[in-house]
Amino acid sequence: MRYIVGILLCSFIVFSCKKDAKKQYTYDNNDEVKEEKTITKIPSTTEAIAKANGFDQWKKVQEIKFTFNIDRDSSHYERSWNWKPKNNEIILTTANDTIAYNRTNIDSVSIRADQGFINDKYWLLAPFNLVWDQNSFTSSHEVKAIAPISNKEMQKLTIVYKNEGGYTPGDAYDFYFEGDFKIKEWVFREKNKPEPSLITSWEDYENFNGIQIAKTHQKNEGNWKLYFTNIEVITDK
Repeated sequence: MRYIVGILLCSFIVFSCKKDAKKQYTYDNNDEVKEEKTITKIPSTTEAIAKANGFDQWKKVQEIKFTFNIDRDSSHYERSWNWKPKNNEIILTTANDTIAYNRTNIDSVSIRADQGFINDKYWLLAPFNLVWDQNSFTSSHEVKAIAPISNKEMQKLTIVYKNEGGYTPGDAYDFYFEGDFKIKEWVFREKNKPEPSLITSWEDYENFNGIQIAKTHQKNEGNWKLYFTNIEVITDK
């Protein structure tokens, strides 16, 4: 992650994507419109997943607050974040400390906090990272694949991060989704190893000012749950 905690074009025959239509104009010598054409762009699979989770609303987001929680057997861990993405300002609050920093100026003190932030933010907004990180990974899409937890037939998007940049380069993710392009399950594979490092569900979706967030992730085995509380998405009026 982008995993720190312990842890191609759409086919209309198989599934549908919402098209993005743009107008193209041709002008005459008097700057009058001579011809109008509608250019239709079909989103890629990564764009379709991001859009299904409200990516078009991201430009309105001023601030996000959330608490990242992990329950493992009888233990509980949590940390809270206040993130102002337009200014790159972040505040981390834990039971023991509060750290405020700006992502444009990370030093030896804030780097540990930032590693945690990248991890937690990835869990929160992985569908958006499919657009934000699109130049940092390669991807492939399977129309039919068996999801590892439910054993249901779904579509599968695999991304493999490049071996440079980021805190954990070379990691791979398999996203399983259906026709609504909402992630239902995923597999994390450290350093693109063939065997899974972690498999969890994506469930308990809720709309926060147009941003769709899966609040709960549970492992396919064992008593382990990762979830978000105190979520607040503040947008432009």
